Amino acid sequence: MILITGASSGLGAALASLYSDDNEKLILTGRNQQRLEQISTPLNPQVTTHASDLCDPQSVAELFDTIEEAPDTVIHCAGSGYFGKIEDQDPAAIKQLLDNNVTSTILFLRELIQRYRDHKVNVVVVMSTAAQAGKAGESTYCAAKWAVRGLIESLRLELKGYPMKIIAVYPGGMATRFWKTSGKDLNTSSFMTATEAASMLKQALVGTEHGYISDITINRG
Repeated sequence: MILITGASSGLGAALASLYSDDNEKLILTGRNQQRLEQISTPLNPQVTTHASDLCDPQSVAELFDTIEEAPDTVIHCAGSGYFGKIEDQDPAAIKQLLDNNVTSTILFLRELIQRYRDHKVNVVVVMSTAAQAGKAGESTYCAAKWAVRGLIESLRLELKGYPMKIIAVYPGGMATRFWKTSGKDLNTSSFMTATEAASMLKQALVGTEHGYISDITINRG
């Protein structure tokens, strides 16, 4: 079974479609139940949805309470963007950015590890190439993604000796509604589609009995 967060749009929705084509059992989560249902309707009958606010620890716990078995794979795509020169950024929007990217990931992984650290679960955390290098006009977004990177690198050390594995993913720009909701006016005609990125990621996540790819960067051409 595969659990996908941020599944109501973008990369999460594209991954849901690809795994559904393989007749995988999926649980899709996001904040908007209506959008989740729109995404899941054309997918295979083994796909279920559960709306959840990952910034709320009670909502995160309730999400995992609905899961009857340990997942084989968890793909954490949830997050948001916010851009602009630091002096122009709104404090409330900065807080929301940090909540949507950092707090949500901390609470989600905390609950996941509490419940399943003794299980063989591949935990895929999707960040951004903004977690690899600073970018002008993206200071707080980079800060959020670097924080998540620090979190997962630390958790890898805590999970040493356990069967659970954390896989870090750093995708470049995709042509999704992410940019519009982030308030950045950008020509994305040369960007990869979410389906292209999802296809590459799905291939890279195929491990063997004795190995797996721990860090994945998906660059746009």
